[in-house]
Amino acid sequence: MATATAPVPHTGVTGLLRNRALAKLLLLAVAAAVLVPLVDSRWSSGTWPDALTVDLSEPLGRASDWIIDNRDSHPLFLYFFGHVSNAVVLSVRAVYLVLLAVGWAGVTAAAALVAWRVAGVRLALGTAVAFLTCGLLGMWVPTMQTLALMVVAVLASVALGALLGLAAGLSDRTYRALRPVLDTMQVLPAFAYLLPVVLVFGIGVPAAVLATVVYAAPPMARLTALGLRGADAGVMEAVESLGTTARQRLLTARLPLARKELLLGLNQTIMMALSMAVIASVIGAGGLGDRVYQALASVDVGAALAAGIPIVLLAVVLDRVTAAAGERLGGESKSPWTGWTYAAVAALAVAVAGRLTDRLDWPETWLVNIAEPVNRAVDWMTDHLYSGVPYVGGTADWAGHFTTWVLDPLRDGLQWLPWWSVLLIVAALAWLIGTWRTALTAVLAMAAIGVLGVWQPSLDTLSQVLAAVAVTLVLGFATGIAAARSERCERLLRPVLDVFQTMPQFVYLIPVVALFGVGRAPAVAAAVVYALPAVVRITTQGLRQVDPAAMESSRSLGATSWQQLRQVQLPLARSALLLAVNQGVVLVLAVVIIGGLVGGGALGYDVVFGLAQGDLATGLVAGAAIVCLGLMLDRVTQPTQRRTKKGA
Repeated sequence: MATATAPVPHTGVTGLLRNRALAKLLLLAVAAAVLVPLVDSRWSSGTWPDALTVDLSEPLGRASDWIIDNRDSHPLFLYFFGHVSNAVVLSVRAVYLVLLAVGWAGVTAAAALVAWRVAGVRLALGTAVAFLTCGLLGMWVPTMQTLALMVVAVLASVALGALLGLAAGLSDRTYRALRPVLDTMQVLPAFAYLLPVVLVFGIGVPAAVLATVVYAAPPMARLTALGLRGADAGVMEAVESLGTTARQRLLTARLPLARKELLLGLNQTIMMALSMAVIASVIGAGGLGDRVYQALASVDVGAALAAGIPIVLLAVVLDRVTAAAGERLGGESKSPWTGWTYAAVAALAVAVAGRLTDRLDWPETWLVNIAEPVNRAVDWMTDHLYSGVPYVGGTADWAGHFTTWVLDPLRDGLQWLPWWSVLLIVAALAWLIGTWRTALTAVLAMAAIGVLGVWQPSLDTLSQVLAAVAVTLVLGFATGIAAARSERCERLLRPVLDVFQTMPQFVYLIPVVALFGVGRAPAVAAAVVYALPAVVRITTQGLRQVDPAAMESSRSLGATSWQQLRQVQLPLARSALLLAVNQGVVLVLAVVIIGGLVGGGALGYDVVFGLAQGDLATGLVAGAAIVCLGLMLDRVTQPTQRRTKKGA
């Protein structure tokens, strides 16, 4: 009789409970059934209660007044921040004067010769053309100003990041302490770095350089730690068996094994420093970014494009040179210093020749004015494409329809939801794809927004982010799938993605203002264009890395191309697709905030207003809310990818 008792119902219940997602949903449903009536009876209005809000305007105002009153007299400013500020100013000025003393010919020759030694003749010619184009557009002096600021900021960022990465790579305790800090800084939009440094250092170059250093140092720290911690265990054991000291093991084994990660960190630091150096024009950095900012403020698209093109060229050149240095690492000839000596002598000869012939400044007769024809083209687009196009409307009509049909309903829907239901949704999403710690972090980050008193503008920003992410993922996944399945498509897309991925965030505002005017829709469009290349690249790489054996097996079973994609490639590339979602969210948030400069409103406007008026309370509270929003979005999209990597 014992063999006749088959536990069928018990097995079904056990199978149901073993499904972690269903078990979590069941627990969330029970918790909601208990908590929602209680919360609704206490806060039935649905708006964030005033009793749970902390007004920081008064203490922040007092802190701001104290800093302003004591900036010229307190020992902390006189003997620390003052010396730091002077050192930054002197360093940037010294580099700038050296660049001017070398002259346009010497700088161009030096840049081309460095590119030649690192990556060959082709990149050397491209580098020379890029620098000459900066001069032809009348942007030589602003380019040198940006380059001088970049040199100082990158050197300081690399030094700071390498020291932090060295400490994290050699100490587990330091690594655990630094990781949440670096995670937070990674999701913190660039604009949020500006106001604190402006308050301490004022408007000008020191604040711009230090904001750039803080923004650009984390990639160097993270990749340095990754390279040191990922050193081959067998090699390290062999070196240790030879009786070497810890310092000898670091210098002879760990650092050489981590060279590629170090160069990748340098590449990422340079790109982020350039992006931030352009954004820092808002606080007086000068250079190319200031030209773009002033042109955008007056809606002069031609002048903005004339300054934006050198930024893009500078970004592409720096990215290619540093990337080529990483790829060629270890492939140098037996006597590499000979080639560098010849290159240095040639660059010096060109610089001396320019000084002797009094050709240091870019000739006035060698200028190409593109602002006027570009503005005429923009005027034509405004007259013919902005609105009134038969059947399709126009770009302004598209922006208006997107705002009316997508952004407004999404914003109104989020703001209509009771605050506790938003927290419940965040907790459910974070817990379903992560752990209870992930859900707790996301909920606390979202609740902190309400405590800061910026619940409504934060939901406005969140609506823009969600709309931009949805468009980005649809376009990015479709384009990535096409590129993964067609070599020709990938080859055609590669140069376009390379250019778009190296462009600083600020530059994306130029075309959207020309096409769509100002408002929330242009801010979303700029965010989509900025985040799209990363999503396309990650999607393409993930689909291409699917196990060929699995693809061959499905093909042998008669699966169609669509079936292979849907049933094999997409499931096996899940971790890459989730990473694409995470990166899309983080990148979209960064540009949506900058969209405050072109009418995006919400938190971005508060940050811009705080910077413009020196209002610490408004700007800093908005910046803190941006951090919380970014942390919440990061936690909601990232944990599954981490768990998948662990194999859970």
